[in-house]
Amino acid sequence: MKNTALTHIHESLGAKMLPFAGYNMPILYEGVNAEHETVRNAVGVFDVSHMGEFLLSGPNALALIQKVTSNDASVLTIGRAQYSCLPNDKGGVVDDLIIYKIKEEQYLLVVNASNIDKDWDWISAHNDLGVDMKNISEDYSLLAIQGPKAVEAMQALSSIDLAAIKYYHFEVADFAGIDNVIISATGYTGSGGFEIYCKNTEVEQIWNKVFEAGAAYGIKPIGLAARDTLRLEMGFCLYGNDISDTTSPLEAGLGWITKFTKEFTNSENLKKQKEEGVTRKLVAFEMQERAVPRHDYEIVDGTGAVIGIVTSGTMSPSMNKGIGLGYVTVANSAMDNDIYIRIRKNDVPAKVVKLPFYKK
Repeated sequence: MKNTALTHIHESLGAKMLPFAGYNMPILYEGVNAEHETVRNAVGVFDVSHMGEFLLSGPNALALIQKVTSNDASVLTIGRAQYSCLPNDKGGVVDDLIIYKIKEEQYLLVVNASNIDKDWDWISAHNDLGVDMKNISEDYSLLAIQGPKAVEAMQALSSIDLAAIKYYHFEVADFAGIDNVIISATGYTGSGGFEIYCKNTEVEQIWNKVFEAGAAYGIKPIGLAARDTLRLEMGFCLYGNDISDTTSPLEAGLGWITKFTKEFTNSENLKKQKEEGVTRKLVAFEMQERAVPRHDYEIVDGTGAVIGIVTSGTMSPSMNKGIGLGYVTVANSAMDNDIYIRIRKNDVPAKVVKLPFYKK
């Protein structure tokens, strides 16, 4: 099992450590609800250094990205990032990812930790364009500094105006005494803040200075369990749950990152699916009674017929009610539709709702 450059710090802080995507990761420190509230109301720091980073360079870098991803990366300018996915050739998704345009002819692809090898092999197999590819995942660390007080708490650590970095934009600048750090506003919590990409040799200095600067703002370390409840309250998809090798981006509600202005892997079949319409859709739902929906629970209609499956579910710490995402037949996907979650043989009522669950 791999460690991040900060594993020894998490252990010294008493974090509950568990294997995640081949890494020894901090799952929680003081408890999910307390950590969740810290991010919603103040500022918290996640070590997400297990994520993968690929650097694609050369005159054909954009052409390769356009070929393997669903979104249109040609609109990116230096300093902008884009959410996208890697469609497979069977109608599903290899992974979702974020693409950063670092400079002309150079892009950073950030992929899910559990898919690093799979994604690398997939992109490499399509690289008949001579693009220089570097897998820098093992050399780089990633901190997510999240919460409404993040910008104010961290401003003293950089010479650039952190508040000026718009959502899905980034700067390469100084941070916590280190030069050439990527400071990116591509958060996964819905509470503002930013991410810091740096070398493994630099991350401990950054971590220490971040906690010094944030002390007056109630800063705390946050585990991956709270990361999951935070992203679910926003309705952000998690690969392996809400999107997978067998779910199409259109079924997952990711039509907005599926651009048919270009050709990409399986684009012809996906375009046909868009024209003909999908048979199932990913919906958000809230429990109407006190109950917690869980991954793989069956979703049924009023007659008890199975109409789908829960992909993500939790008891929302912010709203104190059960919330979830799941695939249902299109006929049952309308807003305010009554559905039922089968929990230990009981069909518990739920209602299809609009995202995000959590509204500031």
